Amino acid sequence: MPDLSPLPQRMPPPLILASASPARRALLQSAGIAASVQPSYFDESLIEADCPWQLVERLAEAKAAAVAAQVTEDALVLGCDSVLALAGEVYGKPESRGAAIARWQQMRGNTGHLYTGHALMDLGQNRHVVRCQVTEVMFANASNRQIEAYVDTEEPLNCAGCFAIDGRGGLLVEKLVGCPSNVIGLSLPLLRQMLASLGYDIADFWA
Repeated sequence: MPDLSPLPQRMPPPLILASASPARRALLQSAGIAASVQPSYFDESLIEADCPWQLVERLAEAKAAAVAAQVTEDALVLGCDSVLALAGEVYGKPESRGAAIARWQQMRGNTGHLYTGHALMDLGQNRHVVRCQVTEVMFANASNRQIEAYVDTEEPLNCAGCFAIDGRGGLLVEKLVGCPSNVIGLSLPLLRQMLASLGYDIADFWA
């Protein structure tokens, strides 16, 4: 008779998140994926691009590469970067309270696009894949009082696009078109696809 015993589970290499973002780490944890965190501290001013998707892809790849250069074991290194495109302008984190208020006064009642670049480097196979995900964000017509109160929480000061959909900022967003987790900073469906392109099954990463 053929041996019908289950095959041993494949042990994937450890996953390293090249980001200090607690939201990205929480997303991975909520999806049952254990990852260590090693921020890249890459100087984002060194990267320029003509369009948002090129910018976030190049930044994500640079961040992943900076961490990969410090890793001595076979591992998967994931770098991410997000920006918001609105009315022909590209925005990252606001530089100050005043900048955040001004940004929200422009965003309210309008629609923007949140771009997140993802770079996944497989050090064991010496392969990597870089992708971008985009989500359309329709903002509520928030009042001046709501905007100032939201900025005073300091939540938007640490977020690309000046809002956190998984926090108070979710109350000031009317609708998302596309991947919701992408707006938090990491597209889980895209991560699954990128792992598959490198030969991995997402189920092998569930803790």
